[in-house]
Amino acid sequence: MDTNKTLAEIEKKLQGLNKLYDALRIVDPVNQKVIERIEYASIDKDCVYWHNELLSDDALALRAYEDKKCCVGLEQLSASTLLITALPIDNSLILEMVKNVSDAIVLDGCDFQMDCQQLREEYDNLAFQDELTGLFNRRYVGDCLQKDISTTIYKHQPLSIIFLDIDNLKEINDKYGHGFGDKVLIEVANLLQRSIRENNDWVARYGGDEFLICLNNASDEDAFEIAERIRTEIVALGILQNESIKTSASLGICTTRNKKVLASELISLADSKMYQAKRNGKNQTAR
Repeated sequence: MDTNKTLAEIEKKLQGLNKLYDALRIVDPVNQKVIERIEYASIDKDCVYWHNELLSDDALALRAYEDKKCCVGLEQLSASTLLITALPIDNSLILEMVKNVSDAIVLDGCDFQMDCQQLREEYDNLAFQDELTGLFNRRYVGDCLQKDISTTIYKHQPLSIIFLDIDNLKEINDKYGHGFGDKVLIEVANLLQRSIRENNDWVARYGGDEFLICLNNASDEDAFEIAERIRTEIVALGILQNESIKTSASLGICTTRNKKVLASELISLADSKMYQAKRNGKNQTAR
């Protein structure tokens, strides 16, 4: 693709762009690359990722790429508030536009920068946290997994995900009530959180009785060892052990390395492995 031609076409089609935004750039979010950049005005020096030609930690470009739609977010810096817009322009590239809106937004009787940061943190906590278990939720998976995949490609490291489904939870809910079923979900969530490496891996409740564990820089063998340990510990939880219902889980593993793959594809592969474990009798790990 001729990026110079693309930039020229963008500037031609969006007349007055320099009056709306301070800068724009074309990025390849899957490969974590900035293709081209144009600045109309100086961008705050605190916006390190922009000046170093990195993608934002908020992964707006990745979200726009995955959802195939425009995404907008606020970047709160020490002295400025930037409005970031990410817009898909072809099958693989995203147009990012930035505007300093510090002087454009006024909140009566309060310090905007302080309030904006606080509101953003509270929003992130609500938007990305599962209310029952306290783990990350499915929205966080959509935001973070693709970014982690891109990072592992850049670092030439493997990434593994474990897709876990609690066995017989419907039967537990039907016989003992949803309150007891929630207790099972919470106990399993706490176990999963204890089982990952802090500041390296993460775990999310993907939905219902399903959980997703992301293991950065972990091979297939590493992931299988972790999955089997988790499976064994779930059986040993002792939440409910009687003649009719056993607490257990079925797990599926998928590993990628140096390969461009969408987060949705990786999840689908791990999910299919989990169902293979279910079909083979449950309480096991498939890879």
